[in-house]
Amino acid sequence: MRYTYPALLEPEPDASAVNVSFPEVPEALTWGDDESEALELAEDCLVTALNCYVRAGRPLPKPGPSRGRPMISVPPLVAMKLALYSAMREQGVSEAELAQRLGVGEKVVASLLHLKRRSHLGQLERALAELGVQLEMRVRSAA
Repeated sequence: MRYTYPALLEPEPDASAVNVSFPEVPEALTWGDDESEALELAEDCLVTALNCYVRAGRPLPKPGPSRGRPMISVPPLVAMKLALYSAMREQGVSEAELAQRLGVGEKVVASLLHLKRRSHLGQLERALAELGVQLEMRVRSAA
């Protein structure tokens, strides 16, 4: 799954700022002095809101279509964490159960699921593999 969400940019009536919202993630709201700054802040805002979904044990919102709006992607490491969280929910695997399967403490799994904490790629790959999820990465030109 791709964790790329359409952003809605709305200038303030007096043009003093540009608001950013995400229709599928209503908790994700930010703003910038101009469109460029608003888009720079949008990624962190989105990750913060999705982290709240994970911490609350809520299902992740599905990304909607672009419809001409800018698309904001989460960083690759965050996408892996979201994939792990989704696989755990789909399979009914708790943090404690995954920790036991991996032979690690529950705090390790909690850290793997915290979107704002650094994690080792190998640990995430191992956890995903334990749940039967294969990681695929694609690199392409930005142009």
